[in-house]
Amino acid sequence: MEFLIATAIGAMTAAGIYLVLRARTFPVIIGLSLLTYATNLFLFATGRLAVNLPPVISGEAVAYTDPLPQALVLTAIVISFGMTAVIVVMALRAYFETGNDHVDLPGEASPEAREDDWKLLGRKQGDGPRQSVVEERA
Repeated sequence: MEFLIATAIGAMTAAGIYLVLRARTFPVIIGLSLLTYATNLFLFATGRLAVNLPPVISGEAVAYTDPLPQALVLTAIVISFGMTAVIVVMALRAYFETGNDHVDLPGEASPEAREDDWKLLGRKQGDGPRQSVVEERA
């Protein structure tokens, strides 16, 4: 059982790191989520994998499961949900401002990313930065 959990943690970590290194925002968000899932599974596994044991010591229980990793994982789930929501909002704002979902800045992007930037904005590269959505509506 420990080998299966360790393999799952390693696979989620590897996939998360691969996705975080992508050039688009959606894979980066999914990669960060996979990294938090791998961390949560690691924290849960540190409490020793025990089947059918109570998490609280009682008079009739011969053994128990450590409740601290379970509490840490519950807290980490709440924090990762909030972090994911903030990252999604930031990615959406960046998409609305620049017209694409590239992670890097337009001036530092690869040639195909620079081409996408100016193609979506409907201007040539030398025209300068786009006005914000708020300024355009006013």
